[in-house]
Amino acid sequence: MKSRICVLVLLFAALLIPVAAQVQASKPAPGNNTSPGELVDRVGNTGFVQIHAESFRALSPQEKELAYWLTQAAIAIDPIIYDQLSWFGLRQKRLLEEIVSHPQGIDPATMAKITDYAKLFWGNRGNHNDLTAQKFLPEFTFDELQQAALHAQKNGAFRSPYADLPALTGVDALTKELNDLKPSLFDPDFQPMITAKSPQGGKDIVQSSANTFYGPGVTLADLKDFKAKYPLNSRVVKGPDGTLKEEVYRAGTPDGSVPPGLYATFLKRANEYLAKAQAVADPQQAAVIAALIRYYQTGEFDDLIKFDTLWVQNNAKVDFANNFIEIYRDANGMKASSQAFVSVTDKPLTTKMEKLAQNAEYFEQKAPWDAKYKKTAFTPPTVEAIETIVETGDFGVTTIGDNLPNENEIHEKYGTKNFLFTGSSRALTAAAGHKSIEEFGPNQAVIQRDIKYGEQANELMTALHEVIGHGSGKLSERLKSGSEPYLKEYFSTLEEARADLSALWNTWDPKLKQLQLIEGDQDEVAKAMYDSAAMVMLTQLRRIPRGDTIEEDHQRDRALIANYIMDKTGAIHMFERDGKTYVEVTDYPKMKQGVGMLLTELMRIKAEGDYDAIKALVDKYGVHFDPKLRDQVVRRYKALNIPTYWVGVNAQLNAKPTDGKATNVDLIYPRNAVHQFLYYGSMYSDDVKPPAASATAQAAGK
Repeated sequence: MKSRICVLVLLFAALLIPVAAQVQASKPAPGNNTSPGELVDRVGNTGFVQIHAESFRALSPQEKELAYWLTQAAIAIDPIIYDQLSWFGLRQKRLLEEIVSHPQGIDPATMAKITDYAKLFWGNRGNHNDLTAQKFLPEFTFDELQQAALHAQKNGAFRSPYADLPALTGVDALTKELNDLKPSLFDPDFQPMITAKSPQGGKDIVQSSANTFYGPGVTLADLKDFKAKYPLNSRVVKGPDGTLKEEVYRAGTPDGSVPPGLYATFLKRANEYLAKAQAVADPQQAAVIAALIRYYQTGEFDDLIKFDTLWVQNNAKVDFANNFIEIYRDANGMKASSQAFVSVTDKPLTTKMEKLAQNAEYFEQKAPWDAKYKKTAFTPPTVEAIETIVETGDFGVTTIGDNLPNENEIHEKYGTKNFLFTGSSRALTAAAGHKSIEEFGPNQAVIQRDIKYGEQANELMTALHEVIGHGSGKLSERLKSGSEPYLKEYFSTLEEARADLSALWNTWDPKLKQLQLIEGDQDEVAKAMYDSAAMVMLTQLRRIPRGDTIEEDHQRDRALIANYIMDKTGAIHMFERDGKTYVEVTDYPKMKQGVGMLLTELMRIKAEGDYDAIKALVDKYGVHFDPKLRDQVVRRYKALNIPTYWVGVNAQLNAKPTDGKATNVDLIYPRNAVHQFLYYGSMYSDDVKPPAASATAQAAGK
């Protein structure tokens, strides 16, 4: 089994804002000449921001061609996540894309509502919110959808297959498809949650989750003694006799010795592009890509380990992730989501962060936990500050840090790669502004501190979380393969909390100042980080528009930290003023003591696989909240009129493929969410065609 290490979701105080329960009419996008971070579109509380990757322009022609083929491979696997998150996801995706790309004659008001809904659908990789896992509903009616689909069909839609889905020729076939999809689109009680780790009424967490990691009828009890051969990349289903078996995600080998499996269409296409990337990569990275091609062909865990081993040791200027990686979406904490990115190294910041990685052993020895859980042998982690050219699948713009690979045996032998997503950080910082801290800051000192030091504190939080936090600690001998099977649905919450606490513990260390990782007053930077960690227990409630429990692991981790410290030390205080609730840190040294207490216990739990202990902690401090308090937070955020959710619009690489090569590779910024997602969808359908990127956008991108 593996030790999964999770992606850090953005902690900027200004971004700790939630999701709209319903789709609202979109505002017109600003002009194409927007600067990084400005909104290019908005639908209700979801903002779409253009991600810039100017480092691409300094690449050599060969490196640009490599980036082009890797980007195509990332787009090739993008449809997989829609199917992983819902049994209806790909069919819904095809329906929306065909209508949006064939709008002639459709009622304009209906078309506007369908297009807005499609943007949210694409941005969330389905019709459940990316953060809350809760289903969102369209503003159009079923009859309006049906009429729009029939008009699109007359305009030439649905004539060709979409990936493995058959064409829908004739009114009867399309009408049947619409009726089949009706409950999944319009019924709020039909599969209401992607992932339900704390379902109401004590229901089965696997059965209550809409995702497709487990087949119909499979329960958590069925999985208790099941040993998966393909723990990350398979769907577990029940056979006719009731026994469990795995349907493996794999393309199959060219000689037929390994048959195709689930998602073969997408993985084969990805491998075609990966092979072209391999042909222009340097020898070391070519070996990495060849190993990934082999893993996608066979699906075998040994081939994954071979790929990870080569990949983690390859510090390439044009780097990538393309795999089944994170396990947040699985309530059972085992199956991985499909995701990809392609990046260019931001060299100046990388050099700065390498100083932190080279001192990982120092920070390990300063950790508060028992010596028997401290590492004694170190391979310094690789650090890459990167600008992403593309992010697809289950990667999103709010991912600003990542520590990979997740397999514990790789960590122990070869270390990890730590990615800091500078393009995402810049875009989100610019887009968010200071409205949130001005509303929720408990006093002027906290507000002014955040405005002056908040960005630096959050960047430091990300770096310490990824570079020091996730790679730290040592498991007991009996857990050498990882603690996920022992901690199950609580593992991801624990690991995210442990990494956050590591950052909070180390932020006061004078070593950071010596390494020139802090500018200005270190105490003020550290206090800004602590202020954010306290206030988030309040502000993140806006992301949970319904219910009274927290499901998402990062949100659980933050609630666990703040509520635990408030209860155990009194260093965090919640109070009311003028009818509004605020949270403040009353004693920073005492809060650090609480950080050390909880960090020590979480390391022990991880090292020993103590399920009962982590369940008790998370259930007490990380799951429940007062819905009246949430409603107050929702009202206050609504008045601020700033986006709650964020979707990235990627850069687009254009090329002239000739004789198997990509020449004249150029980067543009389409600044158009519809263009981006229809462009991705066109890879698997002859019918779906993106609108042309505007001449202004192309000119601005050159």
